[in-house]
Amino acid sequence: MNDALAGLLVLLDLERIEQDIFRGQSRSAVIPRVFGGQVAAQALVAAGRTVPDDRHTHSLHAYFLRPGDPGAPIVYTVDRIRDGRSFTTRRVVAVQHGQPIFHLSASFQTWEEGLDHQEPMPPAPDPETLATGEEMVPRHAAAFTDEGVADRLLEARAAVDLRYVHEPPYATRGTPREPRSQVWFRTNGKLGDVDPLTHVCLTTYVSDMTLLDSVLLAHGRGGWTTGDITGASLDHAMWFHRPLRADDWLLYDQHSPSASGGRGLGQGRIYTRDGKLAVTVIQEGVMRVPR
Repeated sequence: MNDALAGLLVLLDLERIEQDIFRGQSRSAVIPRVFGGQVAAQALVAAGRTVPDDRHTHSLHAYFLRPGDPGAPIVYTVDRIRDGRSFTTRRVVAVQHGQPIFHLSASFQTWEEGLDHQEPMPPAPDPETLATGEEMVPRHAAAFTDEGVADRLLEARAAVDLRYVHEPPYATRGTPREPRSQVWFRTNGKLGDVDPLTHVCLTTYVSDMTLLDSVLLAHGRGGWTTGDITGASLDHAMWFHRPLRADDWLLYDQHSPSASGGRGLGQGRIYTRDGKLAVTVIQEGVMRVPR
């Protein structure tokens, strides 16, 4: 386990300051606000710590309300909406400087037998054959808005081994492509015997990194790293279908069905390396062309 992954696990280990109130620290992202995946993962940690161990996350729905301040802690307040025989529902509000910046609803379920089918895993090359971030990012540093972007991007993703199947948006700026993107990812180190919630929260953290890439690809835009798009996540939803481990390779297959009105929609499916559909993700973000 590298130092960045160890630091991320510390970031997700929230301080309990009351029965259903938690405090999380923060850190700077590549841009000067809290990374949305961090807030979503921490909120899910807070919700999960109020749920019995035999109930596992099956869905979350979240809205990003205000930019987070990386210099201030975030307080997470959990409402125990429902505790049923099979399902448990929690609502979490994240607050900074007296204002809500994010809210999340999450549902948890006891394991049970049922119908079982899935869409097959799409073809993708072996992740070990693909360029690492340390190899990919410096190769295209000339496309970035300033010299520090490459270092900040690598630092922000240092806890995760994330490998693009095809070139990322910043590498093919100016050339529209099919609105589809694939990445393989796993944590940069083995996690050992941690609880299933940790794997789910780490997957939630990574799910916000690349999902809107497919919107950029459709229009030949490089994104915030090249300065030809500004924006932010608006909402984020995930459904967890089958168990996964965040320290094993996961394929994130992403596409964009629509962009309009200054917004872009991304849909993604996360598969385990042996082809099981583990997670479905949908996110919409503000995506504006600078004038």
